Amino acid sequence: MKFGFAENSDNAIDTYICTPEIFEDLMVELGDEVKDWCKLHFFSGKLAQALICPLKNKKPVALLGCGSSDNRNSGRFFLAAAAKKLPEGCYKIVSDIPLENPKLEVLGWLMSQYNFTNYKSSSEVGGVKLLRPIDVDTTWIEAVLAGEVLARDLINTPANHLGPLELEKSARELADEFNAKVEVVSGDDLIEKNFPMIHAVGAASENTPKLIDLKIGISGPKLTLVGKGVCFDTGGLNIKPGNSMGLMKKDMGGAANVLALARAIMGLDINLQLRVLIPAVENSIAGTAFRPGDILNSRKGVSVEINNTDAEGRLILADALSYASEDDPHLIISMATLTGAARIALGADLAPFYAGLDSDATAISEASIAAMDPVWRMPFWDPYDKLIEPQIADLDNAPAGGFAGSITAALFLRRFVKNPEKYIHFDIYSWQQNSSVLGPKGGLTQGPRAILLALDKLLSM
Repeated sequence: MKFGFAENSDNAIDTYICTPEIFEDLMVELGDEVKDWCKLHFFSGKLAQALICPLKNKKPVALLGCGSSDNRNSGRFFLAAAAKKLPEGCYKIVSDIPLENPKLEVLGWLMSQYNFTNYKSSSEVGGVKLLRPIDVDTTWIEAVLAGEVLARDLINTPANHLGPLELEKSARELADEFNAKVEVVSGDDLIEKNFPMIHAVGAASENTPKLIDLKIGISGPKLTLVGKGVCFDTGGLNIKPGNSMGLMKKDMGGAANVLALARAIMGLDINLQLRVLIPAVENSIAGTAFRPGDILNSRKGVSVEINNTDAEGRLILADALSYASEDDPHLIISMATLTGAARIALGADLAPFYAGLDSDATAISEASIAAMDPVWRMPFWDPYDKLIEPQIADLDNAPAGGFAGSITAALFLRRFVKNPEKYIHFDIYSWQQNSSVLGPKGGLTQGPRAILLALDKLLSM
């Protein structure tokens, strides 16, 4: 099915959004026939209830229960939770949406219908479709949804069909849609143009490493997004065990998330100078692979001792962040599926982020609640800086001991940013391990909606 609002349909079922607080008033409006049907089926507007009410000599109506405000203190996307219980068909919301953020609730309905069927011999066409509601900002919804679908499709695509070249193609298609510009540095040109760590990490793969550079906008503040694009990660010579390698097609989740955010920003025509940098590589094993104990030079001129080839994401991001800083943007945001330590600390659902300014952290934390995009601030803890300083080089890519792994990775990245105060880093998972109200097991975004809602404050627009 196409993800988005359904085309106009005369067969769409009128749908009413209900909570326990307004249930009685709604029954007065709809009449005794609906009231009796609700009583028969124990419908009262509770959380995640859905009911189709047949009517004599009329089309049926649908009722969706979103719970009382007390029930909604935890959880998110209450409208989607109810809508997923509807039978296949097309629906039209004809009532007010008595929830805190109708725009996000409608977005949740659409996101819940996502399914990745690219490799199915036959795919289901149905779903719970929704006509475009009135009195809701559908332009915003469609821009964000387009980014979400783009990111999910990229993350879910296996590595034999999505390498650095295909990631470049996706960036070019996005650029063509909005008349943006893309420049790409590939292969040995990475050495010539001083991106030595991107080249070193990708040198062992038959799929040529790249730095993808997308730009759009000539006015407004400069925002640069940097996304980790490791299209598959074997761990290199420090090879991962099989159970850890199984999900490594998603190690380009940072790239997918920054492209999702960029797609939303461009779709909303926000006045800023947007740049997206994606170092795209495969971390493979061959005679040209970089090794434990190697010393790599970086674009910034800082030397890095390799103590684990499976800590490769921070290496490619380091060169990209150095390059981003040379343009003096107002704000740099990096996103990466970077550390297992972040998952141990906060689990799969909650994305940790690091911010150089308390005001930026507050803006993102507050926006994440409104965006139903949960994040949690972690500290750039300066006393841990010494942990990333080895004996024979400037920096260590994998400090011994394993303590504070997400923090030390963030501190490593910060070393390559010229203005650390205007740097924000997200250490995301970008995957849901089981099906949920937002769709099936698989890729999803973490952070872009929160960033999008916080942009005015982050960029002082």
